[in-house]
Amino acid sequence: QVQLLESGGGLVQSGGSLRLSCTVSGTIFSAATMGWFRQAPGKQREMVATVTSGGTTNYAGSVDGGFTISGHNAKSSVDLQLNDLKPADTTVYYCNLRREVSPTFTAWGQGVQVTVSS
Repeated sequence: QVQLLESGGGLVQSGGSLRLSCTVSGTIFSAATMGWFRQAPGKQREMVATVTSGGTTNYAGSVDGGFTISGHNAKSSVDLQLNDLKPADTTVYYCNLRREVSPTFTAWGQGVQVTVSS
């Protein structure tokens, strides 16, 4: 069984920073893309940032330059540094793992709340 354990959410003022962390417990995959998604109420879940096992990163255009993802494949963990936060960034952030080889496998964390006050 695979579980994604998230931490680091909270309340911060506009312009502030937070760091989200996610660690995999259970089965560890040698080749997996890990990342962070977010979902506001009534909206679809959207990709924020991902990092492959090879270290290739991908960011949503809306956060590029403000957020930084760092993955530790050997530890099956991924962090997301959120800088210069804005009230529009307020929502629940979810950690995601997607195995890069067959058989495919995807897992989600339970989500952490990020709230940015103006």
